[in-house]
Amino acid sequence: MSKKSISKTEVDKARPGSKDYFLWDDKVKGFGLKVTPKGGKIYVLQFRIAKAGKALSATAPRRRALGKHGALTPEQARLLAKKRLSYILEKGSDPWEDEAEQLVIADAEKAGKASLIFSRLAAEWLDDYENHKRRRASSVSQAKLVVRNHLDPALGSISAPDITRTDMQRVIDAISPNKRAMRRNVFAYSSVLFGWMRRRGYIERNPIEYIDKPEAPASRDRVLNDAELSAIWKASYSIAQPFGPFVRMLILTIQRRGEVAAMNWLELDRKAATWIIPADRAKNGMAHIVHLSKAVITELDALAGGDAWPKAGYVLTTTTRTPISGISKAKRALDMKISEEMQMPAWRLHDLRRTGATRLQQQGVRFEVTEAVLNHVSGAKSGVAGVYQRHDWKAEKKAALESYAVRLMKLCEKK
Repeated sequence: MSKKSISKTEVDKARPGSKDYFLWDDKVKGFGLKVTPKGGKIYVLQFRIAKAGKALSATAPRRRALGKHGALTPEQARLLAKKRLSYILEKGSDPWEDEAEQLVIADAEKAGKASLIFSRLAAEWLDDYENHKRRRASSVSQAKLVVRNHLDPALGSISAPDITRTDMQRVIDAISPNKRAMRRNVFAYSSVLFGWMRRRGYIERNPIEYIDKPEAPASRDRVLNDAELSAIWKASYSIAQPFGPFVRMLILTIQRRGEVAAMNWLELDRKAATWIIPADRAKNGMAHIVHLSKAVITELDALAGGDAWPKAGYVLTTTTRTPISGISKAKRALDMKISEEMQMPAWRLHDLRRTGATRLQQQGVRFEVTEAVLNHVSGAKSGVAGVYQRHDWKAEKKAALESYAVRLMKLCEKK
């Protein structure tokens, strides 16, 4: 029978047959994997014990289980096999039949459990999650935040198979009831994480499976009035670069915060006055063409230092290597500047997008055009309608955003 190195890839590839079969390792003689018809995968060691007056080859082979896949990794099982073989060569006896070998077994079980510690598996999942080719950066960032701030502190040192529904309920309950969105995020990412563990055989049951889904956050409907929008625009010139242009382009493009923050010169075309947000950065996974109004081009020219834009690189950056960070700090600075001129109720950067959409509607822009500007997949673009209605509203989006920018400039130039 051919042999090959028993690795996690080879173990995962092994499929059940009509009867038990074995994969044998080419590194450690006698070390192998038993695959049962029901899909069980057990690491084994096959060996012979010398007997007086008999050639070793004439003695009956013995086959012993080292442990199940999941409780042990291939590397841990191989190391355990080596220890057993060393014991056999030294003692000339079967370690499974020796009382003293119980200490070795206990050590192996302890090592197997250590390999299933939650923090280690969560780190492995994050690597896998981040390397998915269509995963959005914002999703990866949110997953890391959930693990770092909520799961690891509560579960990090626990073996994953020992985590219970009660443990997970405590994690959810520890988050303030006022933070509904965070509760939902922790629930959602935990479900994905434990589902991944279950598919890989690390756990038998998803501990969050029978927990009630946290209540959805209340829908926000804050729309900024003329005075508030004008105050934000004017105050944006007083905060540190490049956060001022960032705020103004949020207002002018009506796109999502993360999409604007990670804007790349590679995505922009000055001549065509377009910004193409690639599918892997768009929230709905669909590439989106945004018209660049004259006001936006003015902002971009200023950032580029002229009308010759760079061919690549982040538009809004303080390091040249990464998109801007510290947005919350910049928002606080913006609020402080606004407070010098007026008392303004609490608002969020996302309110700029809702306000822009509302103003397009007030301008008489068709609902379908507004949805196209926002890159929303709603009734107008989903299902059967999405299959047959292929108009891209390019001209209408351009007219809407240019008109919106002109009206905005007039509003913000008022004394």
